[in-house]
Amino acid sequence: MQSKFYLTTAIPYVNASPHIGHALEFVQADCLARFYRMIGYDVYFSSGADENSLKNVQAAEKEGVGVQKLVDRYAKEFRNLKGAYNLTFDVFNRTSAKEHFIGAQTLWSLCKKEDIYKKTYRGLYCVGCEQFYLESEFDHGLCPEHLTKPEEVSEENYFFRLSSYQKILFDLIDKDRLKIVPGTRRNEILSFIEQGLEDFSISRTRARARGWGVPVPGDQTQVMYVWFDALVTYLTALGYPDSDLFDKFWTNNPNRVHVIGKGINRFHTVYWPAMLLSAGVQLPHEIFVHGYITVNGQKISKSLGNTVNPFELVKKFGVDAVRYYLLREIPSWGDGDFSEKRFHDLYNGELANGLGNLVARVGRLASDTNLSLPPKKHFVFNKIVADNLRNYRFDLAILAIWDEISKLDKQINEERPWELDGNALKNSISPIAQQIREIAFNLSPFLSETAEKILSQFTGRIKMEKPLFPRI
Repeated sequence: MQSKFYLTTAIPYVNASPHIGHALEFVQADCLARFYRMIGYDVYFSSGADENSLKNVQAAEKEGVGVQKLVDRYAKEFRNLKGAYNLTFDVFNRTSAKEHFIGAQTLWSLCKKEDIYKKTYRGLYCVGCEQFYLESEFDHGLCPEHLTKPEEVSEENYFFRLSSYQKILFDLIDKDRLKIVPGTRRNEILSFIEQGLEDFSISRTRARARGWGVPVPGDQTQVMYVWFDALVTYLTALGYPDSDLFDKFWTNNPNRVHVIGKGINRFHTVYWPAMLLSAGVQLPHEIFVHGYITVNGQKISKSLGNTVNPFELVKKFGVDAVRYYLLREIPSWGDGDFSEKRFHDLYNGELANGLGNLVARVGRLASDTNLSLPPKKHFVFNKIVADNLRNYRFDLAILAIWDEISKLDKQINEERPWELDGNALKNSISPIAQQIREIAFNLSPFLSETAEKILSQFTGRIKMEKPLFPRI
């Protein structure tokens, strides 16, 4: 039976247009989805939009439009990243959909009765994070993530008894039964759990939520806390609670992987598994936590005016050039910087002069000798590339491919095939052309359009083609 693989991105708030940081996560997940399909897995890849948050309500009020109209507009922009970045997700799940409401209410109802209780609460709330914080967690009175002053909120809400799950969560993560990659993120969460887990609020008054959100089952005065409902997207994207797709890719599938950013680690590795344990639903198998993109050394911020439009970037440089930068230059396990200068340097140095020049040289020599290569059906991934992809090290996997490109360039310079002719040239260039195809196959998860062009050029009679990456 074919092995199954369920892969998700986090679902971004749709209170504004996407920026380059959103594209990073989408491209990383897409690279994984392509890789696992290519090695024979039956892959289901989901993404979507987080539409029930208070920050979406506030953004709509600021713009003077209805909340549904606002989330419709921005959700469309996020979904359009699929075409712009050549993404292959199977579903884009919107949490304002009626089907999602049913799934979120089902999970709530399945949680153990003793795990949900009601109490009056006063706390400091960051709307940007959609999270209550302890006073000790603030940096000079500001949210550590958004550097904004929190709101003081007092109201009666439903709470989830997270404190009951402290030991089981610690053991699951410590023994890698719930695997968190990289280890630094795993250690952060273990340390957080060791400090003691407190119960957390899982609802908001309907009045404070402006009537927007998933109603709490049996209590129309409350709507679900956005994180409780948003996390259920990983189930409702599969048709939860009742669908063959859910049974296939969640219930009966050991490979359930979330790709998320470091700012939402706690929600996915503490709150989410506790909710699932309470409701009697299987946990995710593995959670990959990536870092952030800065722009010229500064955190991306609308107020700083340093957001990078991901659509304009692709329009200017091409989809594969941008995918290359994101996967090669941004450290998979940490933060990385985007600058147009560095983009130009990498584009010219590694895409135009490196890969592009190699393919052009070999293509020219092969066409001179009328070399023809039969179609090849069975390619195998370079072991270093495959191992790094399984460990979410996109940057190291790409560098391994560029090592092969450098070796091939060196081989050509040493053998000097351009000084040969006839059969001698054909015999010299044929194995090199075969290696070009191997490189193209290994490139497929990263730069699928480029890989396709190379494989097409180097199948049958090899002809000269336009440069893959004209210098900029």
